[in-house]
Amino acid sequence: MIVTGAGSGLGLETADALACKGASLILIEIDPARGEAMVTRIAKIGPKPRLFIADLSQQSEVRRVAGEILTSTPRIDVLVNNAGALFNSRQVTVDGLERTFALNHMGYFLLTCLLLNRIIASAPARIISVSSSAHLFTTLNLDDLQTEKQYSGELAYNRSKLANILFTRALARRLQHTGVTANCLDPGFLIRSRFFENIKGAKHFFAQIMGPIIGVSPAVGARTSIYLASSPDLASNTGQYFVKCKVAVPSTAAQDDVAAERLWMESLRLAKLKDQVVIEDR
Repeated sequence: MIVTGAGSGLGLETADALACKGASLILIEIDPARGEAMVTRIAKIGPKPRLFIADLSQQSEVRRVAGEILTSTPRIDVLVNNAGALFNSRQVTVDGLERTFALNHMGYFLLTCLLLNRIIASAPARIISVSSSAHLFTTLNLDDLQTEKQYSGELAYNRSKLANILFTRALARRLQHTGVTANCLDPGFLIRSRFFENIKGAKHFFAQIMGPIIGVSPAVGARTSIYLASSPDLASNTGQYFVKCKVAVPSTAAQDDVAAERLWMESLRLAKLKDQVVIEDR
């Protein structure tokens, strides 16, 4: 099982719980110190995980770590796309992409596509993407995916979480009859984790004050990820959005399969992937 962003917050709790279930884990983390601490922690409760350090907002890093995993890993039963962030100011990556979109959507998309053939060969297998209820507050502007025309941290984040659901729907359609399922989830409101460390000013203050009062702990927030990764009841569920371990209905915008296909094709272009890298519609 692969868990991205495994060094803290939801990723840490997800990896922890899966290790307790005896899973053999691969952890992807941007921070070496947090990653090594996580390896030490998990080795005390289950099989020692393998750690890969990568910044998943950079496509060269995603390609490198995917290559390293494919070289060393004969099968991949579960991929949990968890790494994500919200950035207060607009930043552009070396690939020319707005950083929130690059990490929260393209990181999921590219890593999944690069590992997809190995995941299919390991079927039955599962792909899980952490989205958010934040998707409810936006629509996707396919003509401004990089939020160049208007930018706020919340807008970029909300759109990236909507993109996660559309990606899941398009992926699930391509994986029909392969034995691989693709689902996404909302972990809950205001997770009490490192998530808000990139936000400054009043918004950071709000998160710091209100988080302990109304926020969801990472352990609680990770329950749905753990459920999707490990429950035998979900062998055939695919293309769905889960809240509190139950199927939920996402926004109207998140059910737009035309937009999902347009996003898929644009993501292929931005990732410089050819169609044959992914499974065609069946």
